[in-house]
Amino acid sequence: MKQNEMKAVRLHEFGGPAVLLYENAPVPTLQQGEILVKVHSIGINPPDWYLRDGYKMLPPEWRPNIPFPIIPGTDLSGVIAAIAPDVQGFAVGDEVFSMLQFPSMGESAAYAEYVSGPASHFAHKPAGIDHIQAAAAPMAGLTAWQFLIELGHDVQNPLQAAKHQPVPLGGKRVLINGAAGGVGHLALQLAKWKGAYVIAVASGKHAAFLQELGADEFIDYTQQAPEDVVRDVDLVLDTLGGPTTGRFLKVLKSGGALFPVFLGFADGEEAVKRGIHVSMTQVRSNGPQLEKLGELMAAGILRVAIDSTFPLAAASKAHERAAHGHIQGKIVLTV
Repeated sequence: MKQNEMKAVRLHEFGGPAVLLYENAPVPTLQQGEILVKVHSIGINPPDWYLRDGYKMLPPEWRPNIPFPIIPGTDLSGVIAAIAPDVQGFAVGDEVFSMLQFPSMGESAAYAEYVSGPASHFAHKPAGIDHIQAAAAPMAGLTAWQFLIELGHDVQNPLQAAKHQPVPLGGKRVLINGAAGGVGHLALQLAKWKGAYVIAVASGKHAAFLQELGADEFIDYTQQAPEDVVRDVDLVLDTLGGPTTGRFLKVLKSGGALFPVFLGFADGEEAVKRGIHVSMTQVRSNGPQLEKLGELMAAGILRVAIDSTFPLAAASKAHERAAHGHIQGKIVLTV
């Protein structure tokens, strides 16, 4: 390998997991306001496979123009190798973690031995938390935080007129669908931290895991549909979202809120009739919020579960694991 080269996973075309190629790539150059990080671990997320397959789940007119070759990935944990002269608050040798440059499509490039990006997207890795756990936290944790605790930005959501507003959780009944997944298991813990009564929905094999995290009730969706057995909920966070999310309107009390994490809600008239507020947001990189999540992790209030780990060279195997579903926590690549 030449000087200023590194190993990375790159795409030269869209497709299945086999298009993820482990190969040589240039080490990124440091720009103003950026830090360069030697990566130890990389968290994988749904946007990674959306990019890999060419954003097939989006309407054609919404699909971004992606320049090949491209390195996927946003979430990472590692050690600072260099900093730009204008960067404050970080030093070479600091351990950091980040959700990098999201939702800027194609700029994050985390599946690599080195990454560079804006210092404002990084936070100090919490003490006592290893790189694998830290790399697993950013996108899932920030999604849960921005939906439930604090939005933290003023970027207009093109899909709704009003700005997303989290609702106070203290004393509220909250149902989390997909509670064992990356976003779900962190959202459950944040809701409990804020004093909510949490009903967790997942498949039966996750029952003990979710009860250990603090779920007050557990519903195995393979045995009964939550919308048939739950009523008078204040908030539903549907981490799966999509066209079926409207089924949760009937579990909510009038004045309640439905937060779908993924696009596809199409029951607006029914929501208005029932007096239900429906809102969503796009998670965005935010170093200061990540620092807060790190503090909760260091204090033992927030635990990040690891489903499985794979070496960076086996990124395609990690994507195959993701495709099989029923993930408990997060999948992580190690460098």
